[in-house]
Amino acid sequence: MQEQTLETVAIAPSSSGLGNKAALRGKRADPTEPARLRRSLQLSDISDFPQARIPSGYSEFDRVLGGGIVPGSLVLLGGDPGIGKSTLLLKTAMLLADRHPILYVAAEESGQQIKMRWQRLGGKVPEVSSEAVTSGLYLLPETDLEMILAELEALRPRVAVIDSIQALYFSALSSAPGSVAQVRECTSALMRLAKQLEITMLIVGHVTKDGSIAGPKVLEHLVDTVLQFEGDRFASHRLLRAIKNRFGATHELGVFEMVSEGLEEVKNPSALFMGDREDYAPGSATIVACEGTRPLVVELQALVSPTSYPSPRRSVTGLEFNRLTQILAVLEKRVGLPLSKFDAYVSSVGGLNVGEPAADLGVAMAIVASFRDRIVNPELVIIGEVGLGGQVRPVSQIELRLKEAAKLGFTTAIVPKGQDLSGTGVEAIAVSRVVDAIGLCLMAAPSP
Repeated sequence: MQEQTLETVAIAPSSSGLGNKAALRGKRADPTEPARLRRSLQLSDISDFPQARIPSGYSEFDRVLGGGIVPGSLVLLGGDPGIGKSTLLLKTAMLLADRHPILYVAAEESGQQIKMRWQRLGGKVPEVSSEAVTSGLYLLPETDLEMILAELEALRPRVAVIDSIQALYFSALSSAPGSVAQVRECTSALMRLAKQLEITMLIVGHVTKDGSIAGPKVLEHLVDTVLQFEGDRFASHRLLRAIKNRFGATHELGVFEMVSEGLEEVKNPSALFMGDREDYAPGSATIVACEGTRPLVVELQALVSPTSYPSPRRSVTGLEFNRLTQILAVLEKRVGLPLSKFDAYVSSVGGLNVGEPAADLGVAMAIVASFRDRIVNPELVIIGEVGLGGQVRPVSQIELRLKEAAKLGFTTAIVPKGQDLSGTGVEAIAVSRVVDAIGLCLMAAPSP
């Protein structure tokens, strides 16, 4: 990559994105005044403008964004250190550089470090003559906001990657980089330039100890899309989740696998979260969770054992703790299982975070199967929300869930009563109470 020397003019971002506040406190506009003094328009007067999207090269990334990259949008990507945020964005920049000019702003690493990662991801320097063909990927190791804004105006890239926003600083502010004032001002300046020049900004954000994006909450309000990169650093798969998206649906999920050449897309993510159906153990149950418009078949595992403590232990991985305690209370009160004398451990295979209530019935069946030392039918999927009275309540997207189960070879499903199940390819057994589902799910005890 060639280094460019540009004589830049310092572009100081405005200290207020709303202009003169004194003018806002002025006299309220009179609707009877002449139309030339008013700038508002009726919705019917605004012409339709179809938004063209830019394919990123990753179909999973495009799915989470709502169909592709929107020109002029700000996308904030957060995740734990070492999870692969820089790898994902550098690989995306490499795929886009074949068609568009891309600027990668490295605020935390040197140019040599970025080039080493670029080579590991498959980048090669073309062997050409002295009249070299310029690459579409440009690198700028810089932390000064004014220099970055000047470079963006001079280069006019289609997409710019900022890695990361916490490392940038604006010299007019006395606070340190990463402070609330610096992060807010740098993001506001990048947003104004992105909207003005139609440059898409892919911004990396640090996270706090609890996993939320660091900095003021206004940072998430300023950007158009907030993405969360999740996964266990000691496992190979990564999950890209949309938390906010002004140009598409939220709670969409993209699944990647970390390999030696970077991140690869997972075409069949349900295979990551399913156990071995040939050797099913007691306490395992299969559910179909929905992440946005994507159904995922997930195996749940439970272990119930007598406690040696005055207060039994409750541990959960990949599920909500409060939902687990609620299900345990329902099973003890409505079914009669003495679970207050037993420790309970519940987890989802593959580390997928399942937060929707549709997993309640599957969690309950896994707990009962472990308590009774029975096996749940491996050809069965379990879908339903458990109410406090022991009822099984309807869930959304039931047809989509059952079609995904049929694709993976499941033949039977336990579902809530009163939902339309036509044309799903799975034999659906409707139940209205948790007690009714227990007898249908449990098989004989495993052989020694």
